[in-house]
Amino acid sequence: MDLKQKTYLLVTGASRGIGREFAQQLSQRIQSVGSLVVLMGRSQSLLEETKANILKESPDLSVRTFALELSTARTEDFSGILHDSLSRAEAYPRDFQRAVIIHNAGTVGDTSKRAREIGDTEYLQQYYHTNVFSAISLNCQFMRFFGDIPKLVVNLSTLAAIAPISSMAHYCTVKAAREMYFRVLAAEEPEPGTLVLNYAPGMIDTQMTVQVQREAHDPAVVAMFREQREAKTMLTPPQTTERFIQVLEAQRFKSGDHVDYKDHDAA
Repeated sequence: MDLKQKTYLLVTGASRGIGREFAQQLSQRIQSVGSLVVLMGRSQSLLEETKANILKESPDLSVRTFALELSTARTEDFSGILHDSLSRAEAYPRDFQRAVIIHNAGTVGDTSKRAREIGDTEYLQQYYHTNVFSAISLNCQFMRFFGDIPKLVVNLSTLAAIAPISSMAHYCTVKAAREMYFRVLAAEEPEPGTLVLNYAPGMIDTQMTVQVQREAHDPAVVAMFREQREAKTMLTPPQTTERFIQVLEAQRFKSGDHVDYKDHDAA
């Protein structure tokens, strides 16, 4: 895949961690003049930091930031962000050679509870809205806006989407649901018009894994996270982002595939 194109790039969860790193590294590889980078996240101040980092390396890029709380976001919010980002840049979908969306935003959920204990429907509605419903709704609007433009749709997946992990019933279920949605999307939308990738970035040293290590009810899971962190065998956001870009450039995956960081032959 040739990343050096005039690109509309939207990254969710871009205020920190993997989302920030994806936005920064991809911004350095797309064509600067004529491209538009859109950053979404909960913290406006942290999004502005990401924007500043991008412009430091690529001053000719157009970058827009939108703070949004996904637990309450509605279809109209996503449609408005897409419309406003294009309007402010005085651009139209047809101006871009490719539109890229990185569905990175997500939360780990309550890891202190066993699967048999997660029956609070109010909590579940909010959690699924944040992690599943919002991603589907945003993707729907993205597909509508860029209907005739070649599209790359990336879902940040995880091993937890395809394998059960004790203490992580919330996380496993929403990640499995998201991955299946994007696999169906790939089945329904033929290449090369739409290319879908479920990328599992590996175990990363981020605030999310710190939370799991601190709150998980299963001592074995806590020990696993602690040992990897202490041994410094956890990946860093730059490491997994570099592998992700290698996967894109090699493009040996089929649309809808689940590609893990450890799949060395995928790059």
